[in-house]
Amino acid sequence: MALAFDEFGRPFIILKEQEQKTRLRGLDAQKANISAGKAVARILRTSLGPKGMDKMLQSPDGDVTITNDGATILEQMDVDNQIAKLMVELSRSQDYEIGDGTTGVVVMAGALLEQAEKLLERGIHPTRIAEGYEMASKIAVQHLDHIAQKFDFGVTNIEPLVQTCMTTLSSKIVNRCKRSLAEIAVKAVLAVADLERKDVNLDLIKVEGKVGGKLEDTELIYGIVVDKDMSHPQMPKQIEDAKIAILTCPFEPPKPKTKHKVDIDTVEKFQTLRKQEQQYFDDMVQKCKDVGATLVICQWGFDDEANHLLMHRNLPAVRWVGGVELELIAIATGGRIVPRFQELTPEKLGRAGLVREKSFGTTKDRMLYIEHCANSRAVTIFIRGGNKMMIEETKRSIHDALCVARNLIRNNSIVYGGGSAEISCSVSVEAAADKYPGVEQYAIRAFADSLDFIPMALAENSGLQPIETLSAVKSQQIKENNHYYGIDCNDVGTNDMREQNVFETLIGKQQQILLATQVVKMILKIDDVISPCDY
Repeated sequence: MALAFDEFGRPFIILKEQEQKTRLRGLDAQKANISAGKAVARILRTSLGPKGMDKMLQSPDGDVTITNDGATILEQMDVDNQIAKLMVELSRSQDYEIGDGTTGVVVMAGALLEQAEKLLERGIHPTRIAEGYEMASKIAVQHLDHIAQKFDFGVTNIEPLVQTCMTTLSSKIVNRCKRSLAEIAVKAVLAVADLERKDVNLDLIKVEGKVGGKLEDTELIYGIVVDKDMSHPQMPKQIEDAKIAILTCPFEPPKPKTKHKVDIDTVEKFQTLRKQEQQYFDDMVQKCKDVGATLVICQWGFDDEANHLLMHRNLPAVRWVGGVELELIAIATGGRIVPRFQELTPEKLGRAGLVREKSFGTTKDRMLYIEHCANSRAVTIFIRGGNKMMIEETKRSIHDALCVARNLIRNNSIVYGGGSAEISCSVSVEAAADKYPGVEQYAIRAFADSLDFIPMALAENSGLQPIETLSAVKSQQIKENNHYYGIDCNDVGTNDMREQNVFETLIGKQQQILLATQVVKMILKIDDVISPCDY
């Protein structure tokens, strides 16, 4: 395509080799769409499970990300094809709704598309395939309800929640510390959870990271951690029973909005201006002192003179604190964000039992800890690691664990992992196919075969013989009527997932099947790909 101009200077577009371009319709369009979906699923397939591989992603500006989180991989991939973008949206939906299972949902969708392609070649209409898939997904979801177990937990008995979070973290880079990280995630969720309403506000959990130390140094702080320090090195590093003024107004004289010019031609005029500015600072600091504040946290900066005055008047201050952090501090301390000094009152001050500045490592990087707050429902997970990539991957892993713990509080039903739930659903869907007399039964059987792709991928990524391992586990499930047999990815020596303590949330597994089915139905019903040059 090229841009040209006629003799009057009017632009027009030349489409090169237009006669050679063809518009995809009918079966060709469906096969092209399926091929694009399968290509994305094939990329993620090797990242599934505890032995899954990582992907290295390089951004246009040269930043490198190493991860095996499906949502992150697809988010950072440069995808042009519209069907591939649908797969990206699919993973994003799973991440938004559930938080975990972002790789599995794409692999499942790819398996459904692969089976649909075989049915299309046999002459079955896409609509009948889509209807069959819909029926099969309902059977699978109902069967998951049937095999699910309730998990009882409480504030004193958090072990079930920890075990489920450990299953999530098993497939991550941080699996060597999965026990400690799972405990941190569970304690953080329980700290902000409303157990009566069965609701968790994850916005109250702040995940902060700093390079240095080791992964085992990751800690949970019942309060807020801010990547700032006191504005003056001589200010106290620890304040007990702090009364905090949270300000969005700067410590500086007001600036007139009109265009103005001040001519200073004598020393007296300069002294008068300096005294006037100092009086502004004095009044501001005095207002903070009068309401009883022992610490000022300001969204904006202040100059050296204001900083010196704050230190001289024994009023510790922190400057350049971001808006989101300011809101979290206000929630945690029970304070109000004050936009003007005139509105500052004792009732608007936040309260914290301890505010301390802590330095790390040889570089002496300093951070501010605000602990024992008036509202203890705001917590911070502070991650340490050897490099930036490790910290970013740990943040993603912790997010998945937090989401799993939240889902269990919403609905405490679980199913066993290791592909056992998928194998059990596959057997159930296969058996139900005979009850449907129409062409849909082919699609239902294809759905059952697609469910086997997840345990097969788990076996393949663990270095086992995929077909042989799947056949052995499936026959074991059918023979003993035991829904808990799955793939022994970690080579523990038993296929019983109850003994291995590998489980996942019921709503996460159901959402995987439903979302994958919906997206595949959408792709199957596209029979015409129209590009901008076609109209």
